[in-house]
Amino acid sequence: QVQLVESGGGLVQPGGSLRLSCVVSTNIFSFNHMGWYRQAPEKERELVARIITGGSTNYADSVKGRFTISRDYARNTVYLQMNSLKPEDTAVYYCALGYYESPYYWGQGTQVTVSS
Repeated sequence: QVQLVESGGGLVQPGGSLRLSCVVSTNIFSFNHMGWYRQAPEKERELVARIITGGSTNYADSVKGRFTISRDYARNTVYLQMNSLKPEDTAVYYCALGYYESPYYWGQGTQVTVSS
C-alpha cells in the first residue's frame, strides 16, 4: 500500500510563503502523475499543480507565477512552494500520485490558512 504524508501547512499572512511536502512510502520514479490538489470549504476539489509524464508541469490559472511544484527522487518527496499567498488560497491541500495520467493515491491533506 502506497502512503503519502503531507506536511508544511499552517497559518500565514497574505503575501507570505509556505512549502508543502509530500513524503511517499515508495519510490516515486514510476509515477507519471504527481499533483497537488486543494479543497476549500463548500467547494469542489481542484487541481493546483501537477507534474506529468516527461516532467511537464501544469498549474491552475489562479496560482501561475506564484506556486511551483517539484519532486526529489532521492527523498521520494513532492513539494509545492507557495509564494505571495492570498486569502483565497485557503484550503486543505492534498498530494496525489498516479501511475498513469490520473491520480490514484491520495494523502490525508494539510490545512493552509491565509489570513491577517
